[in-house]
Amino acid sequence: MRELHIRVLAGVFVVAGVLSWAGARLWNSVGTLPSVPLAAPIVLAVIAVILLATAISLRSRLKAQRERRPEAKGVDPLMAARAVVFGQASALVAALVSGMYGGTGVFLLESLDIPARRDQAIYAGFSVLAGIAVIAAAIFLERVCKLPEDDDHENGAASAA
Repeated sequence: MRELHIRVLAGVFVVAGVLSWAGARLWNSVGTLPSVPLAAPIVLAVIAVILLATAISLRSRLKAQRERRPEAKGVDPLMAARAVVFGQASALVAALVSGMYGGTGVFLLESLDIPARRDQAIYAGFSVLAGIAVIAAAIFLERVCKLPEDDDHENGAASAA
């Protein structure tokens, strides 16, 4: 399984933000801008909490397993892989959605004197923060589930070179 790279997530965020900002300008010139839903930051925050809870649970179970505690509950490798895939997919979607709301929020900064637009800008800002929380939780989950490096394999490859 490939590791999640911050550069890819940042690239998705920036591209989505620029496209969203341009789209918001275009949409506003044609008619009314679609609103940023209040549920957006809430849903992203719930996903971040689920990812964080999963990571903390797996970390404690893996620690108990490494310490060979008698009451240790093992971690199924397939379940850990599924958790990592869920985290990676969530991080990619959060980067995309955060970029979209970030671009819209930057556009809305031009008209903060209108109360409805100010509220939309606040919702967009909270959505970006919640998206960053999803990305951080996904990266933490990935680090928790990462297998330790095989020292024999590394030394063998170095000595063969």
